[in-house]
Amino acid sequence: MTTQHTEHTPALDVTAVGRKTVLVTGASSGIGEAVAARLAVEGHRVVAGARRMDRLQALAERTAGAAARAGGVLEPVRFDVTDRADVAGFVAGACERHGRVDVLVANAGVMPLSRLDSLLVDEWDRMIDVNVRGLLHGIAAALPVFGAQGSGHFVTVASVGAHEVVPTGAVYCATKYAAWAVTEGLRQECDPSVRVTTVSPGVVASELAGTITDPGAAEAMRTYRAHAIDPDAIAAAVSYALSQPPEVDVNEIVVRPSRQR
Repeated sequence: MTTQHTEHTPALDVTAVGRKTVLVTGASSGIGEAVAARLAVEGHRVVAGARRMDRLQALAERTAGAAARAGGVLEPVRFDVTDRADVAGFVAGACERHGRVDVLVANAGVMPLSRLDSLLVDEWDRMIDVNVRGLLHGIAAALPVFGAQGSGHFVTVASVGAHEVVPTGAVYCATKYAAWAVTEGLRQECDPSVRVTTVSPGVVASELAGTITDPGAAEAMRTYRAHAIDPDAIAAAVSYALSQPPEVDVNEIVVRPSRQR
């Protein structure tokens, strides 16, 4: 599913919080696309990264007018979060072009749910590579930058799966719990000048369910996702966390449909 983002009314006065250089991973669809679009239209300089460059370029075109009027921009960059050198280049390139990086939104993720006895080991490995190693690659690339400039903000997009385990979700939930745990550990270890936020979405309209190859899991997901919310609800939560003054650290936000229990 591709969400359309063109004419947001800014949710905040970017002049009050400062124009930020924000890097967003997994920005070619779903939550990442919504986060990148919203922040650009709110006046930030957004470097939107993913593997599908055509999708990123289309997003940049759709948001160009509204972003420009707010003083923002969306810059598409192709890279792969599972490639450590690619991630390092993504962060270093943004620093070279813009002089600094203020925020890294680690959003890239995959969700090919299945029962463990389906033995879809390649899919388990893919979830670990994207959802966990991809996050760690981002931290490794951005943490020295934040330390050198004396400020920064990590935002990890986890999941309600970080707080509960459901049938067919054992590996996915494990990766999201790992993402939550790594981010919480990062928060405790970081100097207070570096803020750390975990955003845990519930059921959100996205392409994630399209990666499920296990027939039973796919059928269960169709019922589970009957009342999905728009990805921009998650983007609004990210925007809120970024908009707070430096002395306020929004550590965790859970956003789910009102019908989800």
